[in-house]
Amino acid sequence: MAINPIQLTRELVNIDSTTYNEGAVGTFLYELLEKQWYSVEKQPVPHPLNGGGTGERFNVYAGMPGVRPDVVLSTHMDTVPPYIAFREDDEYMYGRGTCDAKGIIAAQVAAAELLRDAGVKVGMLFVVGEERDSAGAIVANMTPKGSKYLIDGEPTDNRLALASKGALRVEIRAKGKLAHSAYPELGDSAIHKMVEALNDLLALKLPVDPEVGDTTLNIGVMEGGRAPNVVADKAEALLLVRTVGPSQEIRDLIRRTVGERADVSFSLDQPFVRMRKLEGMETMVAKFSTDIPSLTNWGEPLLLGPGSIHVAHTNDERLSKRELLEAVQLYVKLAKRLVE
Repeated sequence: MAINPIQLTRELVNIDSTTYNEGAVGTFLYELLEKQWYSVEKQPVPHPLNGGGTGERFNVYAGMPGVRPDVVLSTHMDTVPPYIAFREDDEYMYGRGTCDAKGIIAAQVAAAELLRDAGVKVGMLFVVGEERDSAGAIVANMTPKGSKYLIDGEPTDNRLALASKGALRVEIRAKGKLAHSAYPELGDSAIHKMVEALNDLLALKLPVDPEVGDTTLNIGVMEGGRAPNVVADKAEALLLVRTVGPSQEIRDLIRRTVGERADVSFSLDQPFVRMRKLEGMETMVAKFSTDIPSLTNWGEPLLLGPGSIHVAHTNDERLSKRELLEAVQLYVKLAKRLVE
């Protein structure tokens, strides 16, 4: 049964699979790939202890029966909320996951069919949880299939990524002492300490890589306090640093800068990754992070996929049908070059 990647994208996007609710799309892919005569398995992935979903959750691996793959095509099944229903026009498909990453799943399934017919030993790995903590990739890394290469799919405008930035998630919590705001000398404002610390962090000179670009720091969440007329006894800020090298230097710098004003912890550290360049293929640098650092046992990584990261996670997420079909051929071309 030949795979139509446009039709498969329609079917996948019509299944809501926001993170922690990937069971339905996983079951759909499992059954589809079984019908394609692959040996298919589910890899159970637990929900986080501090909440998430409650339904079945698993990665899907599909390979040629009894064959160790040389190359594995991989991406993630989960999407960011909210769910946005599928729609299309002559040129584009719209909806949550069209480019990140259900269109990529469709392109990889279609490419794998062509590669298998060409005699390439190919497998597919579709994981859960990439949009939050790479939980599925971490589980998959415990049971690799012996592949030499892993082609990960993310929206790169069909260009081969030379590098992907790391992601360092920072949690800062300040404590203070409650008081009436008319008598601030009787209290100790956690918010004031937090604001001063964050201002100093924003002024830092962070590392720059001449090929990859700047390290960037974003304060994504800040909250605290009780009321405008109360000196705040607590404050919290959540930051994300996109790294272009080892994270330890950044960790030390943040701790020194914050000092005694607040407690600093790090809840995620996805390392910066460099990847190879191949003659004749357009290239880019991914300023975002991927599952690649959590799939180290699956072979040398490469990063390629249709769609623009600039529309991923937005209300206008979309994918060009032309670019999707081009991606199928690019995956085939790349995999053949690697194994030959």
